[in-house]
Amino acid sequence: MNSTTPSSPSQYTWAGRFSEPMSDLVKRYTASVDFDQRMWRQDIRGSLAHAKMLARQGIISAADIADIERGMAQVIAEIEAGAFEWSLDLEDVHLNIEKRLTTLVGDAGKRLHTGRSRNDQVATDIRLYLRDAIDAILALLKQFQSNLLDLAEREAATPMPGFTHLQVAQPITFGHHLLAWFEMTRRDAERFADVRKRTNRLPLGAAALAGTTYPIDREFVAAELGFEGVCENSLDAVSDRDFAIEFCAAAALLMMHFSRMSEELVLWMTPRIGFVRIADRFCTGSSIMPQKKNPDVPELARGKTGRVYGHLTTLLTLMKGQPLAYNKDNQEDKEPLFDAVDTVTDTLRIFADMIPGITARPENMRDALRQGFATATDLADYLVRKGLPFRDAHEAVGIAVRRAEELGVDLPELPLDVLKSFSPLVGDDVFSVLTVEGSLASRNHIGGTAPDQVRSAIARARQRM
Repeated sequence: MNSTTPSSPSQYTWAGRFSEPMSDLVKRYTASVDFDQRMWRQDIRGSLAHAKMLARQGIISAADIADIERGMAQVIAEIEAGAFEWSLDLEDVHLNIEKRLTTLVGDAGKRLHTGRSRNDQVATDIRLYLRDAIDAILALLKQFQSNLLDLAEREAATPMPGFTHLQVAQPITFGHHLLAWFEMTRRDAERFADVRKRTNRLPLGAAALAGTTYPIDREFVAAELGFEGVCENSLDAVSDRDFAIEFCAAAALLMMHFSRMSEELVLWMTPRIGFVRIADRFCTGSSIMPQKKNPDVPELARGKTGRVYGHLTTLLTLMKGQPLAYNKDNQEDKEPLFDAVDTVTDTLRIFADMIPGITARPENMRDALRQGFATATDLADYLVRKGLPFRDAHEAVGIAVRRAEELGVDLPELPLDVLKSFSPLVGDDVFSVLTVEGSLASRNHIGGTAPDQVRSAIARARQRM
């Protein structure tokens, strides 16, 4: 990083108004190039589309656009090769690239900024950047979901306890449980796709805040850059960051879902529960306890959720007091947004890789079902079908559960004569509803946990993807 202090204010592109150079402290405080240089591809893409429009409108010459395109090709090559010198003196990614371009091609580089401001330039860059990030996130979400469906299909008929209040509630299948995770991420994908629509509007052409006097063609630039339309008010175009806030809100929801998944994986990995194994490459050991295998990936995902929540709050707070139009406050939008993108991207990538490394332990799942009177509701439903009002059936089964608990057995292990003592409606067929398999098979409707319904849900999910 070249951080030479300018000998005069004229080294800055905006310095004509000033009579003394910026202090080193202010320079460091106001510069953003350390973090916004990651948008260099988007900045160059936007500049080339803008230059092409200027030439098409006769605002710059054919020679100028040829020089600009030639110079930008060299800038790209230098950045990709790691040979580009980013300068703190030039404040941000935009001025660094423009300065290098001007050094390479002379006056043509100076004409590039005709008809635009850094205000609409940065607003365009960040929308392009976020659109690219959303596309990558949606692709990673799809990979995660595909791997999740593969695991759900393998475990479509594997019985496990379903829980409420972390207490054994009713039998479900492991595949059915995994499909709940799929539904969470399906909503996440819908939200990100929706955010993309509102992100995909072109601010360029709004200039500083009021538009420009040059005969520009904003619709042409929008088409060149793949935007679905233009921002239709110049004040709003340069100052709006709703799309970044919406992204962080969608990211916070996604991370909340992955945190819930993580909590379950952490619980399921404990020896006292032992429902799953996670491949060693996603776990760590202890520096002192040689037996330990810690689920660090889900634990960290659970922890990283908080930082994304923080980024959402940061952006909401950043925008809440700003009058129209652009204010320097908006420079603070990038670091929280970039970190939210990085956190979500890394989490999705590692979870997509981890899902195939999860192995169910069906014997432990079945043991847990035997300990929790999981088919009690099935017994109540059985009595209702025999004609007993549900509240009376509920009370009778509650007494039966209490008796089974006293005897240290599960409901199917109670003798028939004991079951009949709780209700004269109990018949010899009662044991068919008290089995785990019978309980699962009886919930044979869309959204139910019957193995056939789980497989049908997986097929529908694959079609939607």
